[in-house]
Order: sequence, then C-alpha cells, then structure tokens
Amino acid sequence: MINKVNSIIDSTKSYEYVDDGNPIKGGMKDVYFAPNRKYVVAFFRDTLDFNQKERIKIIVTLYLDNIKKGNNADYYLDDIFRWPYDAVEKNGKTGVVVPIYDSKFFFKKGYIANETIKGAEKKGKWFTTPSFRNKEYPLAIDKSELGDWLSYFQISINVSRGIKKMHQMGLAHSDLSYNNVLIDPVTKSANLIDLDGLVVPGKFAPEVIGTADFIAPEVLKTKHLAITDPNRVLPNQKTDLHALAVLIYMYLLRRHPLRGGKVWDLESEKDEVLSMGEKAIFVEHPTDSTNRVKIDHLKKWNLTWGDPTKIPYSVTGPYLQELFKRAFVDGLHNPMLRPIANEWETALLKTVDLIQPCSNVNCDEKWYVFDNSSKPKCPFCGTPHRGTLPVIDLYYKQSEGVWKPENHRLMVYHNQYLFKWHVSKKVIRNESLTALDKKPVGYFTFYQNKWVLVNQSLPNMKDITEDKMVPINTMVELTDGKKIMLSDEDGGRIIYITLANK
Repeated sequence: MINKVNSIIDSTKSYEYVDDGNPIKGGMKDVYFAPNRKYVVAFFRDTLDFNQKERIKIIVTLYLDNIKKGNNADYYLDDIFRWPYDAVEKNGKTGVVVPIYDSKFFFKKGYIANETIKGAEKKGKWFTTPSFRNKEYPLAIDKSELGDWLSYFQISINVSRGIKKMHQMGLAHSDLSYNNVLIDPVTKSANLIDLDGLVVPGKFAPEVIGTADFIAPEVLKTKHLAITDPNRVLPNQKTDLHALAVLIYMYLLRRHPLRGGKVWDLESEKDEVLSMGEKAIFVEHPTDSTNRVKIDHLKKWNLTWGDPTKIPYSVTGPYLQELFKRAFVDGLHNPMLRPIANEWETALLKTVDLIQPCSNVNCDEKWYVFDNSSKPKCPFCGTPHRGTLPVIDLYYKQSEGVWKPENHRLMVYHNQYLFKWHVSKKVIRNESLTALDKKPVGYFTFYQNKWVLVNQSLPNMKDITEDKMVPINTMVELTDGKKIMLSDEDGGRIIYITLANK
C-alpha cells in the first residue's frame, strides 16, 4: 500500500512510501522505501519531544544548507554523507527523508556458504574481523566483496573527511562506529549514515553515549554520574576523535586497540566499563605490557590479525604509527592530545604514497607499506620484494636556491603515476582537487631493465644530476642518488632517488 506524508518544513512538499506492514527495523526507526526507490522515509518508533524535533529540523535545513553552500557540496552529499533532507510527521510519529543508499553498499553475494546476508547493508563490522575473511570459517564473506588492503586506506580517508566536515560545521557525530558507516571495499567507498542524531554543542545534547567498542574512556568513566553533573562527560568532538582512531585501527588491522588480555573485574559488565573506560590501555602500548593480547584467548579464525606480534601496528607505516600512538597512548585519557580528523586524512594520504604491490599473486592483501628496510617484504604473506626499489624523497623550493626536505616519500612501482600534488607543495591533495588536478603529469615504469620516469606534461622537468632538461614525452632514468627537478616555481619540488633492495 502506498502512503503519503507531508513535510513539516515546507507544507508544499509531500512524500510517498510503500507500507507492506513489514518495514526495515533500525535501532530507533522503521524504514519505508519510496515507490521509485530514490529515498526512504524513516519514522522514529518513539514519540519525539520538542527538542528532538527541533534538532532534526535544524539538521535538514540549516546544516544541509551549509553543506550545499560550501565547497565540494556534491562530493559530500553524494560520496560521504547520506544526509537527511526533510522531516515529516504522521499519526504523532516524526520521520526523516533520506536519499537511498547506492546499490554498491549492499552485499551481492554475502557469505560463501549461504546467502544469509545477501542484500544486507555493508556495515563495517563485516570487514573489521579477520574471521569473516578466512575461507575455512563457516561464515566467511565471498572474496569478491572484500577488496584489498589499499581499499581500507581510501575508506578511512573518506570517513576522516566526513568527520572533518562535521567538526568544521561545529557538529559532533556522537555515535561514530562501524554500524553507522557503510563501506564498499571493491570501489573503496564509504558513506556516513544515521545523521539525524548529530550533537549541536550548547544547543542539542547527545541522545546516546555511543556504541560499545567506540565509546571514549572518559564517557564510560563518568557514565554513572547524573546527566546534570558538571563532571559527567557526554559525547562531543573529542570523543568523536577517539571513535575515529578506533575505526581506522580496526579497518587497517582488524582487531580492537583496547581489547587485550587484562581482566579488571570478574563481573563482565564491570570489566567492560573498566577496560574500555578508566583502566583502558592500548594493547600495543610501547612500555606498558599490562593489556597485551593473550594468544590462547584468540579464536582460531583470528590468529594472524588478532595477534599484534604477528601484524603489529607498525605495518601501517611511520605517519599512522605516530597518530595511533597519540590516540591510544598520549590521548587515550587526555582528549586534548588526540589527532584531529585532518591529521588522519593527511597521514593516510602520505602513507598511500609508501604503498607497494605484493609480488605474490595469491596474497590476499595485495599491498603493503614500505618499512624503510634494506630487504623489504610483505608482512602479510612474507613474500620478499623482487628487484630494485626506487625510493623518492621530496624536497620543496622555499626560496631562490633554497630547497627544504619534507617528511614525505613516494615509493615507485611499475606503471605508478606522478600527480600535481607531488610536483608542487601548493597543490593540496584533498577533496577540493579539480578534475584537471587529478590528471597524472607523469608515470614511472620498468623499461628495458631500468626504472624510468616519463614526463607527460611538466614543462620544466630537469635532470639536475646530468644538468639537462627532460622534455615532455621523454623519459629520465632513475639511478641511485639522482636529483630531478619537477618544477622550479615557489613550492615546486625536487625528487631525490635512492635505489633500495639492490
């Protein structure tokens, strides 16, 4: 049966939805599809009070308008958020109108053994546990839907950008978890969903304290206090940053950063509050071994990824390793020290420049981060890197004749591209890049047993070591110690080549 419901924002607007008596039941809402399946109408099961309704109204008007009027509106509204765009009411129940999820965010196959989750939403929990990838596990997910390790870097970048945007608008998510982010590892996509409960500091308080595994320690530590107690910590932007760090750690390492072997109380509920709250300790804490993972506690399906001694967090590379330390050591109980979303985005992008393809065609992960060793190998399957490996250090032009080193490297592999953001410090790799900025300006390739850089469009590329220009549509060999100028403009870069694994 097709029902109609009117907007409470604009009386001229109405929405149709199909009610067959069997809505999709979410945590707090009943969800109905539009006949054309372009949107859903999601009704809250409980009656909302005045404040709750006002929160929804401001989210679908003021904050939606802020995104639409800001930079990269299409990117955020199509690729990052499923932002509700209207509010409705029927028989005393309030609802929100939300664009439907893209089909890529639904399982096409699901489990290998059966179709239990075929058609289900691809929530992050299916991809953050190693057991679901183990073909011997009865509920293993079909390999065609898992992506590779590189997929989870781009997914983490998208989530970081979503939280960055919310925080720039003065909002807090309050319940960031793998349940509120849909991901598709195949297309490397992520969408933040369930955005009708966002916190507007000073105006609309959080409705929930969060989802287990992602609640910040200070929230759990003070949850026994009255909601009016000034010492009670409620979800805010700083608690979002804890959840974001946990989410990225789980996407990349498929285990929880705080669930180790230490038992603080024999009563499970008290132990949960202590181990995730007041007594929380990073399982990979560099100097405190209290909460190390006990191997005999791991399920047999989780042995490799669940064991930090086999896949330590250092496999994520130097930039992310530093941020994980700040999030789970320095900032775990000191929220002011947690990395902000923009720092995660930057570190993830710089780490992608360190990624190498694994030469083992049967490696499940396909990619790994170069570990700066003389004999690099894939940490997941153990396959050593074959042949020489060009390592490129970037230097930028600070002023005439002065080139400064950057803490930024680019690892070369066959047919890898060079982009404008590598050529100039002034081109920032973020969501504001134009289509022109995203076009490659050169590429690296292994040609006639030599590593070369082919110049596709850089007018001032110069081999400084040989003191000769590298015209467009020609190539320059990458040799140990060679310096190549990509641009001589302010902020332009020189690259310095080291050949590893000789």
